Parts: sequence; structure tokens; C-alpha cells
Amino acid sequence: MMINTIEVAVPIHVNIKPCLPINPFKSISIIKPGKRMTKTEVVEAKTTVISGSFDRTVGRQLLGKADFCGNGLEKTKSKKRVFFLDVNPLCYEGSRPSLQSFGRWLSLFFDQVSHADPVIAVFDGEGGTEHRRQLLPSYKAHRRKFLRQLTASQRFSRGRVGRSHQFILDVLGKCNVPVVKIEGHEADDVIATLVGQVLQKGYRAVVASPDKDFKQLISEDVQLVMPLQDLDRWSFYTLKHYIAQYNCDPHSELSLRCIVGDDVDGVPGIQHVVPGFGRKTALKLLKKHGSLENLLNAAAVRTVGRDYAQEALTKHADYLRRNYEVLALRRY
Repeated sequence: MMINTIEVAVPIHVNIKPCLPINPFKSISIIKPGKRMTKTEVVEAKTTVISGSFDRTVGRQLLGKADFCGNGLEKTKSKKRVFFLDVNPLCYEGSRPSLQSFGRWLSLFFDQVSHADPVIAVFDGEGGTEHRRQLLPSYKAHRRKFLRQLTASQRFSRGRVGRSHQFILDVLGKCNVPVVKIEGHEADDVIATLVGQVLQKGYRAVVASPDKDFKQLISEDVQLVMPLQDLDRWSFYTLKHYIAQYNCDPHSELSLRCIVGDDVDGVPGIQHVVPGFGRKTALKLLKKHGSLENLLNAAAVRTVGRDYAQEALTKHADYLRRNYEVLALRRY
């Protein structure tokens, strides 16, 4: 399968500091974006979708000892940063679609996080979850689509839905933020692809999203910044924070989620078919073997744990590999 090559204009110098009001929809008129900045760097998304390899999606960067200052940013400024803004989850207040939520978090993002660094906004493409739902029908089945599922007291016409989407695009355009949306692909996978591209060009990457799936990308050159609803602010999350929280590297944590499942994404864990196989057992085995693939390969040729664990790993290997295929970010 092929996708078109996309070129994203990344401003080297941002001449404005956008700061939207808490409810920008009361004061910002919808106008077409002005002329784009001329100093740009092209980030090219690869055209070929990689397929077939079980562990193709996980960055293999070595973990090292990082030095961070109090706000989570590295002390060294030798590498420029590029921010990737995951738009769709910001358009919700809890599980309820909300344009005001988008406006608030975008305003706080420019005010608290990105002052002069280039920002690329990424949307989910139509049908982006279809590949994973073919593998696992329960994948994200409970999530409502933004401005599509509406209450009886809030009927929007098809045109209103289109205008709401266009409004978001116009606001981002006014902030000189380029937008990427690839039909048939989730924003998570597109961001993972573009993160790899900017790393190859010598930049650091920061993913702005509440989605914990991006934790599998974390390295010394890849950070997250997450919106904290209770504190009404964005907060940086780094490799140092990750290791302190999970006591393992990001690749092992992804494997752990494949075994114990992910209720938020609708991915069932092994305990649904082997009740005695819990998080404690999974973490112990992964610390010894390093990854799900290594663990499954070892279990296929020798005993790696107690009888119930050994049987689960051999009898339900395909079940676990399916979970890995669903949860791991794909790169094109």
C-alpha cells in the first residue's frame, strides 16, 4: 500500500506568539491564513507502508543517562525542537466533544510550551482505525467521533460539522501551524513517522498529546508534553520520568501493555483467557527477557516460568502478537 508524499513546511523562526483567549470562539473571526513564512525546512513522510516485521514499529534507541532541568527540558540546547500537536484528543472535554476544550488547550500550549519552536498539527484521517479494528473489533470502539455523534438536544447539520472542522483548521492557520492529515491513517502513526524523520535531520521532537500510546516513542531526543486537566496546564514528560514511573524502558512497557491489555483502547489482556496471569508475572518475565518477542521465542523452545505462564505464552502467542500489532505505533 502506498500513500502520497507529504511535505510539511516547518518555520525556522516563528515571528508571532499566538495566545488565544480561553474561549476564542467569542472573539476570533474566521479568516483565511495569511502568507506562509518563507524560511522553511521540508519534512518528508515516506511513501511506502512498512509491513511484515513483528517488531518494526518500536524505536530501538539506546537508553542513556539524561540530564534534565526542573521543567523537564534538557539543559543542553544543542538541538532544535519540533513540536507535533495531536489535535483530535484535545477536542474533547472528558468524553464529550468540545470546541472550547480545543481553544483552551491550544491557547495554553502557545502560552506555556511552544514560544518560538516550530509546531506541526496532525489530525486522524478518515478510516484511520480500520486496520486495527480488522485485527481487533473492540479497538477504540467506545470512543465517540468528534462532532459526529450528537445528543438529541444538539442537532448539527452536515454543513455545521464541516464548518466546525474548518474553524479548527482556520485557527491553526492563523497561528502559522501547518496541518497534516492522511486518509486511512491514525494521527498516532503519522506522528511516529514524522518524529523519526525529524530525528534523522538532527532535531529533537516533542509530542503534545494526552495519549499514553506515545510513551513508546520516548528517548533522550523524544519527549511528551501532556495536558493536565486538574492543573489546567501542560506538563513535560521525559525519559527520566518514564524510567522513574515504570522502572523499565519504553519497549518493555509496550510489551507489558500487550500482555496485561489496555482498557482505554479496548485491548483485552491475557488475564481474560488465563486469569492467573497478571501484571506481576508479566513484569517479572519481561525484565528477564526484555521484550514480548524475546519472551515468546524463549517460551517456544524452553520453560520460562510456572506451568500456567508457560502454557499461556505457547497456547496464546497469536493472541499476544495481535495485541502488539494493535498497540504498537506504525511507521510508513
